[in-house]
Amino acid sequence: MTRLMPGILAMAAIVLASNILVQFPFGDFLTWGAFTYPFAFLVGDLVNRIQGPRAARIVVMAGFLTGLVCSLIGTQIMGEFGPLVTLRVAIGSGLAYLVAQMTDVSVFTALRERAWWKAPLISTLVSSTIDTVIFFSLAFSAAFTFLEPGVDVSWASEPRALLGFGPLAPFWASLAIGDWCVKIALALVALVPFRIIISKVTARSV
Repeated sequence: MTRLMPGILAMAAIVLASNILVQFPFGDFLTWGAFTYPFAFLVGDLVNRIQGPRAARIVVMAGFLTGLVCSLIGTQIMGEFGPLVTLRVAIGSGLAYLVAQMTDVSVFTALRERAWWKAPLISTLVSSTIDTVIFFSLAFSAAFTFLEPGVDVSWASEPRALLGFGPLAPFWASLAIGDWCVKIALALVALVPFRIIISKVTARSV
């Protein structure tokens, strides 16, 4: 378990930071949390490459428990429009994280014998897409109003120009696409630290 502590602490720190920073907007379609959360996939991929898929899943669960605690605390903190974390957001966040991160581990494991960049890049692209679809659908789509009918999220379904310039679409679609674009961009950026860290670990083990 001691060998897992760096990964567990890194994942917990990223999840904690993302839960805090998501409260602060960045432009019209993003929050600062969008720039920290994608690095959770980097942590999972590094642990998977260095210590294997079982270790990666343990680290993922540590992040899930951290997120769960953050959500429970958030439901007790009242903001201008109610609790900082609604039930829909809590369900969407937890389910999106768990499904996406576990998918990331599985896809990475299936590709680990390919070229060094394929496993981290493809697994993150797939899992980031899953994460985005699950979270924004459950948290803001009108189709899931039944999850928390007492909370008004009609603002998220208001038709607006997609990303401010495209065809009309529910506002939450712009939020989702903006978030997904950041995830994909950071997935490419994360290949640099992934390569550097793995190379150093490999060199020390020789």
